[in-house]
Amino acid sequence: MNPNLAKLQSYPFEKLAELRRGVEPNLELLPISLSIGEPKHPPPAILGETLLANLHQVACYPSTRGLPLLREAIADWLERRFQLPAATLDRERQILPVNGTREGLFAIAQAVVDPSADALVMMPNPFYQIYEGAALLAGATPWYLPCCAEHGCIPNFDAIDAATWRRCQLIYLCSPGNPTGAVMDQTSLTRLIELAQQYDFVIAADECYSEIYLDESQTPVSLLQAAAAMGHNDFRRCLVFHSLSKRSNAPGLRSGFVAGDAEIVQRFLSYRTYHGCAMSLQNQYASAAVWGDEQHVIENRRQYVEKFDAMLDILDGVLEVKRPAGGFFLWPRTPISDIEFTRGLYAEQNVSVLPGSFLSRSVQGRDPGAGRIRIALVASLDVCKEAAYRIKDYCAAL
Repeated sequence: MNPNLAKLQSYPFEKLAELRRGVEPNLELLPISLSIGEPKHPPPAILGETLLANLHQVACYPSTRGLPLLREAIADWLERRFQLPAATLDRERQILPVNGTREGLFAIAQAVVDPSADALVMMPNPFYQIYEGAALLAGATPWYLPCCAEHGCIPNFDAIDAATWRRCQLIYLCSPGNPTGAVMDQTSLTRLIELAQQYDFVIAADECYSEIYLDESQTPVSLLQAAAAMGHNDFRRCLVFHSLSKRSNAPGLRSGFVAGDAEIVQRFLSYRTYHGCAMSLQNQYASAAVWGDEQHVIENRRQYVEKFDAMLDILDGVLEVKRPAGGFFLWPRTPISDIEFTRGLYAEQNVSVLPGSFLSRSVQGRDPGAGRIRIALVASLDVCKEAAYRIKDYCAAL
């Protein structure tokens, strides 16, 4: 067996199941789950229509490179959404479909990391646990970058010394952040790109929440956008990962893409060809149609804004919580430990949330996720409001 498998920690939801073991929830209340970031808004109608129209494609093998139709739709969307000059992206060499960002983000570490070189893979802390698992199974050492309130929940790249940067082979970003909702500005992205050029590491930007933001005048910036503004139109050492799971409420479609540095994308294509993870043709056709539609995305954001407004109004003065810049999570501080709070809320109010410490690691005696919980605003407006009132009642009884 691969000895690195023994280094993997239990997934957050396995820890949550263990935390709730033996706890009897209040059965007088219907269960409310706000622990898993699984969108519950309906996907766009065009998705199902296109899937059905192409079900006959199951008789054909798909190519790992993906249909030209899909790569064109992705490139058009990137150029339109992030104000890139037309035809900036090479449709043949700079875009590759993946089966959701989770699969792509994990696999990229296996493709780019040289484990013989005492490699570091950097990641935000707290973080999406796939980053850590990918680093460990690639034979690298995870390096956790604290994302604390005093620095806007954004990693402080200037706090990292040159010796550490020299060991870095890959850095994961997440903007808007999971779980913090923090958005990296163009200045921070530019600084990181400069460091990547200086120290020769790859940037993997997880931008799967980029289309969920709460202020239409403040749209999240892409790593590609920052690179183009610097004149780096080859996107050297820069990769972005996007998905239809959050943008289009289609987590079961397992459809996303990686785009950026042509040399890395082509080598990643070689890896994926052997890995055998081509996206099914019916999903490719459906994805191309969905990337071309923005109306459902605008409506999606409107619903999230409505839920944030309602929950924050109810929780005002109850928990220390701020309105995030993006994503669909609240990240409040808890008056007791996040573990106790989560367990008690489930027992007394039948509401499931996720302890912040399940999403973070303690480094040098400090754990940026401890004393917080992640609340996913994925249920309907009425259910989210009901959950907020139950959290309020629970806090009042503490």
